[in-house]
Amino acid sequence: MLLAVMLLSGCATTSSPSPSDPIEPVNRAIFTFNEKADRYVTKPIAQVYDRILPSFVRTGVRNFFNNIGDVVVVTNDLLQLKFTNASRDLVRLVSNTVFGGLGLVDVAGMRGLTKRQEDFGQTLAYWGVGSGPYLVLPLLGPSTLRDSVGLVVDSRIDPIWQIPDVPVRNSLTAVNLVDVRANVLPAGKLLEQQPDRYSFLREAYFQRRRNLIYDGNPPEDPNADLEDPGEGAIDDPE
Repeated sequence: MLLAVMLLSGCATTSSPSPSDPIEPVNRAIFTFNEKADRYVTKPIAQVYDRILPSFVRTGVRNFFNNIGDVVVVTNDLLQLKFTNASRDLVRLVSNTVFGGLGLVDVAGMRGLTKRQEDFGQTLAYWGVGSGPYLVLPLLGPSTLRDSVGLVVDSRIDPIWQIPDVPVRNSLTAVNLVDVRANVLPAGKLLEQQPDRYSFLREAYFQRRRNLIYDGNPPEDPNADLEDPGEGAIDDPE
């Protein structure tokens, strides 16, 4: 989620208190905790990871976890009746697993089948479920009530979370999180320049989620945001 928010945060603007954020004082307190946890724990680990591992190793790690994530993508493609996208993403998953060494090499991406993102939060939005209030989750960062439910459901689909060996499962999760944080280290400078980092990330999150829900083609009306996007999405399932 940190990667998702920060990569597109450059298109966001700082805002005043939002009606979609009714528990802002609580969210800001959690945001402050997350920033401290990142400053003293996550970011230093990510910096060491980025410094000591060659770029091709980091790319392989990222490809591996992206490939696993395509299981979630394909599932949510089907739940949203996006059958063309589902077949495309399934080909990507199989190709990278079989010919890319369990996804270490993105052979599908080399052939034009780029990585897409679909999650259960988007699926709920597709079927008309409103976003609910904005939430900042401890350690995980920006979310909404709808997307938080989506995270729980996606965790039941994610193959990593189905590994019965707890140390292995936790180790893979930790490596994934460190790799994600390392990939957005450059974005930290942009964030530090904002007078109100909390509002900046909140608006960045809403903009990005809106763009994902509408598959990169959101309606022109900025008020047709995340409250009830399902109708517009269902009109064009592919």
